[in-house]
Amino acid sequence: MPLPSTAERRFNSVVMNATSRVVSARPPADKPPIVRGGGWLLTFLISAVATAGVTWMLLHLSGLFEQKVPPVGDEPAAGERLPEGTELVAARLITRPRYESAVGTVKPVHEVSVASKIMAVIEDVRVGAGQAVRAGDVLVVLDDDALVARVAQAEAAADATRAAAERAAHDLGRAQRLAAQNVVTQAELDAAYAAAKGTDAERMRALQAVEEAKVMLGYARLTSPISGVVVDKRADAGDTAVPGQVLVTLYDPTQMQMVASVREGLASRLKVGEEVPAILENLGLECHATVREIVPESQAASRSFLVKVSGPCPPGITSGMFGRIAVPLEAESLLVVPERAIRRVGQLTMVDLVNDGRVVRRAVRLGREIGPDREILSGLSEGDRVSVRPASRAAGS
Repeated sequence: MPLPSTAERRFNSVVMNATSRVVSARPPADKPPIVRGGGWLLTFLISAVATAGVTWMLLHLSGLFEQKVPPVGDEPAAGERLPEGTELVAARLITRPRYESAVGTVKPVHEVSVASKIMAVIEDVRVGAGQAVRAGDVLVVLDDDALVARVAQAEAAADATRAAAERAAHDLGRAQRLAAQNVVTQAELDAAYAAAKGTDAERMRALQAVEEAKVMLGYARLTSPISGVVVDKRADAGDTAVPGQVLVTLYDPTQMQMVASVREGLASRLKVGEEVPAILENLGLECHATVREIVPESQAASRSFLVKVSGPCPPGITSGMFGRIAVPLEAESLLVVPERAIRRVGQLTMVDLVNDGRVVRRAVRLGREIGPDREILSGLSEGDRVSVRPASRAAGS
């Protein structure tokens, strides 16, 4: 028997594969017809029920099945006529001053750094941070042994020059008497004059040296130049103080000022002597301060000017506190209605606009609270009339 050709072998293979796929696709004979052909239907039903449940839950959470705006007394509904005696007010424009704040820092007007003028060992520091002192109180005591010895040395030198000056004066007097008798020459008399004048000059220099030594001795006791409060002490007993080293810092708490950075465009609006509002937020204080100084130099980093203001110092003010000054700008016009005219529906703010005796509920956008009124940013125009709830009902809502 002849062997099948290649084409016949390929045809037989395709037929056998198709037959096996048809056989494998048949459902088992022992399963019910509803299961064999209805699996997709069961899946569809489960998906439909789940979708309906999720939809109902979302609608319930959104408040679809609840009344959103409960009735409030006898207020008219939108589109109804107003009952007799309903209070109406008109939206009105008011003018208010406008300000821009500038950040500042409270600093003392008089702040003093007490530094040493000599090199010496510190014997005692008699003050601490926060301590009140009066002018003339001793703050720091330095070792003065060398200075006391220098004063004694200068006084001894002054005594020596005083004795020399007295002897030169006596020699000059004798030379003058002898010159009158033609006993000494003119040259000798001139020499006596020069010697007396030289010794007198040495005596004056010695006396000034004594004064200088006493002044240096006074540097051993550092006293307070003003009455105030100690901010910080920067040395302790046993340390060596060098000339120029700050040992104690203090300031006068009765004279404080606020130094604020004001941008270039606003600094030109301020004048020395003008009153501006000053705010200390941490203390909840707001007062009027006077512009004392405008530094005529702009800071390159911030493009701003330093403005110093001062005024009556309220209690509790300390150096370094945060504050603001309000720089006046042009006045602004605001559209306002009474707060009692505002209705809140969920997150919406609305008013009952009255037009031809009928109520039209209109959404508005609110701004700042201004006393009993509220700023209206959009939704109303000047002269629009709105209904107002009685004060008792507005307080309870």
